[in-house]
Amino acid sequence: MVSQLRATNLDKLDDATFDVLVVGAGINGAVSAAALAARGAKVALVDRGDFASETSQESSNLVWGGFKYLENYELPLVRKLCMSRNRLMRTYPANIQEIGFLAALGKSAPFPPWLAALGSFAYWGIGNFKTNAPRPMSAETIEQIEPVIDTTSVRGGVEYADAILKDNDARFVFGFVRTAMDLGAVAANYVELTSAKRHGGMWHAELRDVEGGHNISAKARLIVNAAGPYIDDLNQSWNLQTQHRIVYSKGIHLVVDQLTPNNRVLAFFDDTRRLFYVIPMGTRSVIGTTDTRVDDPTAGVTDEDRSFLLEQINSRLDLPQPLTTADIISERCGVRPLVVANDGDDQRDTDWTTLSRKHEIEVDHQKAVVSIFGGKLTDCLNVGEEVALAVKAAGVPLQRDRGRWYGEPGRESHREFFRQARGMHLDDMRDKPGVEPLSDRLWRRYGRRAFEMLDDIREDPRMAEDIMDSADYLRVELHHTAGNEMVTRLDDFLRRRSKISLVVRDEDIRASEGLREVADILFGADAQRQLDRYFRQMPNPA
Repeated sequence: MVSQLRATNLDKLDDATFDVLVVGAGINGAVSAAALAARGAKVALVDRGDFASETSQESSNLVWGGFKYLENYELPLVRKLCMSRNRLMRTYPANIQEIGFLAALGKSAPFPPWLAALGSFAYWGIGNFKTNAPRPMSAETIEQIEPVIDTTSVRGGVEYADAILKDNDARFVFGFVRTAMDLGAVAANYVELTSAKRHGGMWHAELRDVEGGHNISAKARLIVNAAGPYIDDLNQSWNLQTQHRIVYSKGIHLVVDQLTPNNRVLAFFDDTRRLFYVIPMGTRSVIGTTDTRVDDPTAGVTDEDRSFLLEQINSRLDLPQPLTTADIISERCGVRPLVVANDGDDQRDTDWTTLSRKHEIEVDHQKAVVSIFGGKLTDCLNVGEEVALAVKAAGVPLQRDRGRWYGEPGRESHREFFRQARGMHLDDMRDKPGVEPLSDRLWRRYGRRAFEMLDDIREDPRMAEDIMDSADYLRVELHHTAGNEMVTRLDDFLRRRSKISLVVRDEDIRASEGLREVADILFGADAQRQLDRYFRQMPNPA
């Protein structure tokens, strides 16, 4: 059974002509498609995997201005990122919220607590004072407010504020894909660009449906290369000369049971003087990230990676028992595409920690290609706007940007949803400790589409039941996902539309009585094949 939404989009894609073909549906491609569709362009968005299935699903879920970039005096970049963070907090109040970062500075910190405090106040000012003020603190104060930190060698610290994405990074990306489709764009996952040639003033693209195995042809006036870590390979296939290129940095995270009940990020310097964090994720904690140069964009987590992070965190926390690999619930591994000059230098003599997550956008007017190098989730709205300007400069006419492609619904919709939710006693329909109210969660995840869910729950109260034991996902959400979110494989739902496989152990997912119903709702007659495929990719149970 093929997602009907996906099948419809594949039909619209085949043998059609577009203003812009966006290749790559991570955060850069998703915001580009949404921004362009909002300005009247006829847009197609494709990805050879699922939406946000590469770097964009492996972030720290942090929305921040780059405090660490102050160390290298990248003040314009920090200013730009802080302004982006502020705008995201303002336009996505349910999804992106302020959170404290408590930096405990020990012997491995490259600077003393007083200098970190000074930098945090500068950072606060660069961000227009839009967050809570920093709080310098002694080791004794850190011990009092976060007893989990081993303060034996801590000299002091500071708590400053940034923001966090409350739900899943991949789900946030899909929100832009869904918006692009609502604005008229054609989008399809598991569609690979096999070749593209330019003649007659148009790109002639040959595509392949990875799932169905059939070929698709489409034309476009311009291509946006948003392939992330694979951007250089794509440009080289077109003999495109660019001023920038990508090098790779691998970052990993380990997800474990909650290490502290306090809703703040704990920040430490590891023994190599690089920052890593303990980040809250509901009833879980996320430890990371690392920063390792690699040459392969498909790099994964190694035994050395795990041992290093566990050793670092165990030496900085006062835990009843040290964390071991048995405590790891899941892992994340992302390869960051970092921008460098395309001048022949392989950058191996460069101090790796000085490379930032900035982005660069290039336009080849002759070949009608816009390339997006680098970037990060925090800067996504700037990327969308800059790509639209580049596309317009390349000759594609666009309407005025009215900001319809980003942000949550307005206050009136918010008030009406919560009025209806209270009237039907939605939050009283279950008693589950440690999780947020159903009304908050449905609004944050689905916005205006959550009204349809209220109607379904009124008609059938079973729709408000959890469908997979500890997964914290309602039956009504599954039915909504099946119709609206282009889930093509079971992992698309478990890992990207939700974060179930991040916070639930593989063996618990495998044993869940509700997993079969999940597959039945999403895939119908194809449910068993999808289950078998998912189980084959899971590690064998011990």
